[in-house]
Amino acid sequence: MSEKTLRSQDWFGRSGKDGFIYRAWMKNQGIPDEEFRGKPVIGICNTWSELTPCNAHFRELAESVKKGVIAAGGFPLEFPVMSLGETLMKPTAMLYRNLASMDTEESIRANPMDGVVLLCGCDKTTPSLVMGAASVDLPTIVVSGGPMLTGKYEGRDIGTSDIWRFSDAVRSGQMSQQELTVAEACMCRSQGHCAPMGTASTMACMVESLGLSLPENAAIPAADSRRKVIAQLSGKRIVEMVKEDLRMSHVLTRKAFENAIIVNAAIGGSTNFVIHLLAIAGRIGVPLELADFDRISAGIPLIANLQPSGKHFMEDFYYAGGLPALMSSLHEKLHHDNLTVSGKSIKHNYESARIWNKDVIATLDEPFKKETGLVVLRGNLCADGAVMKPSAASPELLKHKGKAIVFENIEDFHSRIDDPTLPVDKDSVLVLKNVGPVGYPGMPEVGNMSLPKKLLAAGITDLVRISDGRMSGTGFGTVILHVSPEAARGGTLALVENGDLISLDVDARSLELLVPDMEIASRRSRWMASHPLASRGYVQLYQQHVTQAHEGADMDFLRGGSGDKVTRDSH
Repeated sequence: MSEKTLRSQDWFGRSGKDGFIYRAWMKNQGIPDEEFRGKPVIGICNTWSELTPCNAHFRELAESVKKGVIAAGGFPLEFPVMSLGETLMKPTAMLYRNLASMDTEESIRANPMDGVVLLCGCDKTTPSLVMGAASVDLPTIVVSGGPMLTGKYEGRDIGTSDIWRFSDAVRSGQMSQQELTVAEACMCRSQGHCAPMGTASTMACMVESLGLSLPENAAIPAADSRRKVIAQLSGKRIVEMVKEDLRMSHVLTRKAFENAIIVNAAIGGSTNFVIHLLAIAGRIGVPLELADFDRISAGIPLIANLQPSGKHFMEDFYYAGGLPALMSSLHEKLHHDNLTVSGKSIKHNYESARIWNKDVIATLDEPFKKETGLVVLRGNLCADGAVMKPSAASPELLKHKGKAIVFENIEDFHSRIDDPTLPVDKDSVLVLKNVGPVGYPGMPEVGNMSLPKKLLAAGITDLVRISDGRMSGTGFGTVILHVSPEAARGGTLALVENGDLISLDVDARSLELLVPDMEIASRRSRWMASHPLASRGYVQLYQQHVTQAHEGADMDFLRGGSGDKVTRDSH
């Protein structure tokens, strides 16, 4: 890309009053004049925040990116966007994913950038930044923050998935609150995001398998010095990408999305992967449907032995060869010629990788589990689909019929789940309504409902659970999620009553409410929406415009992109 075609020169390359204004105020930061004369301007989109602990090391990581940009002859400018901290934000970080994507999109478009480095870590920061950047479509590279080091407690490894086990242990009397407090101090022992194959790790694997990051980006621990090295290399590479005019749309092809789906099945990635990848596809203009996930995942076994579907953690995954090693094991299933941000094919990024520990990364011929990491269910209970993770479910419940125990909303669930008179047994199906995109609002991670205390005391550790909400990528169990249409929009889920029989058959990809059609129609005629609608602000906008889970839960007016052109000039 020549100096004349650098987008940033429409700001910094001007003469007269306009150029004076654009450059003079920037110079109050001690920037010499030569920086404005034809160097590619690289925006470093930083989601650092002390309220987002997973991303709290990003100031330091940004400095490594800047070193790379400067070394390659670029001009780095760091800027903040809304940071989404999964552990603290209420009611759910997912409510603000689309808002953060808008912040990212408009910040990039409105400012003098030729290329962008996205610093992503905690769950929603990755999809929101990728969505926003895709709508602008400048040369873009992703640098993930990396997983934290594996937790250590009482001589064993622990991670976020163990929170659910600890919680059940405390509720059943097997663990004291004091022991829980000790475990709390043992789990998050370094910077970085969750250590299992939760949503943050899944998103890091997603961007690498899509070709949006340099190889090995997904798994390098945050505390490992090699995380800073890949950040610096990414800073160098983005300057080259600008010169090559290698934009996101050149990387995010249909084949790239198919590769990401294959990889997600093999790693046992978070079910949240589905809703985020659909939203990204909608922004970049690649046709992608919920049915594609089931079709493309079919026949892909679980290769990565990582929590919550297995026993190891992301730190182990990196030492075993990381995502390139896993992709080399998947070679025969992948599209090989996709262009990546490295400037080379996806095959080039993984072909020299080796598996160093087959207990962590298995092979197609000898997988960790034969079950795939993701299935899509259909039936009268989920006309537009639902998702589940068979690899993290109880095998004996993958074909099941039971009576519904219905909770109308999350408050109803919390008030009654431990009621000793609740008519629940090991065959029951827990049904939670009104936790979808509109109904909650924001679609929280409450789908892996805690089991009733009386069943835990009896040694029962899993039930079939169904909701229109989501589940943490670190969660596990026979949990059916993202039921669409959601209850708040009048989906069949809204019509389920206590005692109704529900049939699940994962092999047949079926989820059915065993109630006569005439009775369902009668109930539908009497149904009235009961979810609260926000009276103002972003939440009102969200509830009015958010799409359903099978469409990515993006705003209907954000699908597609506006490009990088600024239509009006202020000076």
